[in-house]
Amino acid sequence: MSASGETLFSVVASRVTIDVDSMDPNDAASFSGVYQFQDMTSNQAIVYNNASRADRHKVLLKAIELAQAERSPSDPEFVKDVTDLLNVLLAKEVYPYLKGRVHVQVAPATAYSTDGTVQHAKKLVSLFEKHGIPKDRVCVKIPATPESILACQQLEREGIRTLATCLFSVEQAVAASQAGCLYVAPYFNELRVHFEPSLWKDYANTSVEHPMAPVIGSIVQTFKAIGSKTLVMPASIVTAEEVVALTSLGSDHLTLSGGVLNQLKQSPKETHLQTLQSTKAGQATPVQGDFLADGGKLLTEALKKDVEASRKLKDALELFAMMEEKTFELIKREIAK
Repeated sequence: MSASGETLFSVVASRVTIDVDSMDPNDAASFSGVYQFQDMTSNQAIVYNNASRADRHKVLLKAIELAQAERSPSDPEFVKDVTDLLNVLLAKEVYPYLKGRVHVQVAPATAYSTDGTVQHAKKLVSLFEKHGIPKDRVCVKIPATPESILACQQLEREGIRTLATCLFSVEQAVAASQAGCLYVAPYFNELRVHFEPSLWKDYANTSVEHPMAPVIGSIVQTFKAIGSKTLVMPASIVTAEEVVALTSLGSDHLTLSGGVLNQLKQSPKETHLQTLQSTKAGQATPVQGDFLADGGKLLTEALKKDVEASRKLKDALELFAMMEEKTFELIKREIAK
């Protein structure tokens, strides 16, 4: 970073709140003295990628040790307990670098169960509190299925803040707003591009040509039109150019991986500056009806009509389940030693 701090990162940071999409404390620490991140976001893939690293092995061992104090390794729920503790212990290492909240994602298996989502969210928040991170510094990431958005509504009423994730449509975002979610996190790129990089596409004008640009633009404009207090935090961002495009769309927050943060830090401030002018991609969508009434009937119908959003949602949940299973196997191998 230049002595003056004038990089593309500093320009973006002056226009949008930046969150760190990483459970590696080095990513947040590398900005100490330059910028303090608001929140830290995570998911099952981030948890596995950290827990499987040799330099984070001690965190895995600590999670197993803590779980053994409460339950026998032979118990069917033991591996899930260790995984939940991994979320907490990994987040705790990043927590000192944050102004705001740590985010934790509920198990993919609960995505179509309102009660299951609520119970797992409460368990996770309780674990954070037990390990020194109060409830008001935790946000639970919950997939934007009809069943789980209903869980968001219940959790918000009980004082647990939520973020609607795996979100690809205006209707999902409006439902999350009606549930009282603190954030919605529309994915700019579908999750699979992080597993199959060849699927990622470059665009000459990202803020206009990218297929999710008008969707996110519409979410921003719709929220303004309805006076929503829910904040828009786009996720699944691959390049600095995408960051600039999303900033121009009027996002409230952006959650960025260590790699993308470094791209911004290493880019001169003039890079892509012309794109930072306000982009009018997407229009406010008329909102009619309660998307949560009758068990989320309107949201269910909207997702059935939006084939692409439904496909991306289903695929994201399957990928997160796959990564969670990898964490389970990692734990099983360790306790078998």
